Amino acid sequence: MSHTSHTSHKSPGNPVSPTIAELVAQERRLTLPRFTHEDAWALGSVLVELATERNAPVAIDIRRGAQQLFHCALPGSSADNDAWIDRKRRVVERYAESSYLVGTRFRAKGTTFEDSSRLDPDVYAAHGGAFPIAVEGAGVIGTVTVSGLPQAEDHALVVEALERFTQ
Repeated sequence: MSHTSHTSHKSPGNPVSPTIAELVAQERRLTLPRFTHEDAWALGSVLVELATERNAPVAIDIRRGAQQLFHCALPGSSADNDAWIDRKRRVVERYAESSYLVGTRFRAKGTTFEDSSRLDPDVYAAHGGAFPIAVEGAGVIGTVTVSGLPQAEDHALVVEALERFTQ
């Protein structure tokens, strides 16, 4: 399992790293009108379908507040992925932005989250894969997180699932 930073070049299997503006636009575009238990199941099912089609060895987690509404561990994933989910999710809960956006903001300042956030890296990880579930008029009410692929791919999988879910 790799959670490394990706450069802005395009190579097979690696999406181009989005800019801060693109990441912010994703979050605005993917704000939901509501988010119910049934919505968590539907979104989780989309993620499982996408990951299964690609043989992606990921774990998937969806929460509303402190309550876990959906969790699935696909073949090839491990308990280590659950630990990454927890660390990435905490970044979203603290910053109300995707874990990838938070990490990208630190890199844009010429530093890293680990070096400059003053947060324990055993508790927080600003690596791609955790995305805020934001509801119109309420703000961030939960998280959807994927772990098991390189961070840009974890993030892209969540965004693709949210885009399908909102269609």
